[in-house]
Amino acid sequence: MLYESGLMVGGLPGNGFLQDRTALIYGAGGPIGGAVARGLAAEGAHVFLAGRTQSKLDKVANGIREFGGKAETAVVDALVETEVEDFVDQVAKQTNRIDVSFNLISYGDVQQPLMEISAEDFTQPIINATRTHFLTTRAAARHMVKQRSGVVLLFGGSGPQTSPGLGGFKVALDALEGLRRQWALELGKRGIRVVTMVTGGIIETIPWQVDGRDEIVQEINRTAHLNRTANLEDVGSVAAFIASDRARAITDATINISSGGIVDY
Repeated sequence: MLYESGLMVGGLPGNGFLQDRTALIYGAGGPIGGAVARGLAAEGAHVFLAGRTQSKLDKVANGIREFGGKAETAVVDALVETEVEDFVDQVAKQTNRIDVSFNLISYGDVQQPLMEISAEDFTQPIINATRTHFLTTRAAARHMVKQRSGVVLLFGGSGPQTSPGLGGFKVALDALEGLRRQWALELGKRGIRVVTMVTGGIIETIPWQVDGRDEIVQEINRTAHLNRTANLEDVGSVAAFIASDRARAITDATINISSGGIVDY
């Protein structure tokens, strides 16, 4: 099972480099959110899993607990300001600190060529992405500034590359990078780091029924410079590194685990 050995380091819990840290994971019932939750828990973090579907959250939480990790769940709509603030405040009251905030909820994107998409479908992912990340980062930062430490982790990245027919999705990712830069600048002097993880696509997360899946997988494999591409375990382990003090000099940056598929510039 994923992270089986990591959750019981050397057969003894409590040896991880995120021991006693508190992490909030929005969209934790999804494959990426679940991977990040497992990766952080494997290094000792107490993870609080938020999402809209309790059964999905329970599945991730139970897997973490089975191997000695600490996980709790809450049904939260990360687009609703009061729900986000209540969730974060309750966790902070319970643990006395907020160390990590990760958000990868669905943005409700409709992927069509720009000449064919409606204005509402085009703008929806841009609005949802920027709104949810603004809300969750602000709520976490209010507590992080008091302890003068914390990490906000985004996922997806941007850059000059794109593909046809994405509608507003790629534009939403571009907007999030602008938001990341703004938060990093305003929060950096207060001890808070803001970082984006870039993968170029995780094959495990592409549903089997998606049209053109084989072509997408082939492209991810073709562009990789290594003989492998990033998987969910890579996502979790790199997220844990970014969230730790081992990455304390990294902020306002992208961490690229695309196996060379996305070339930095």
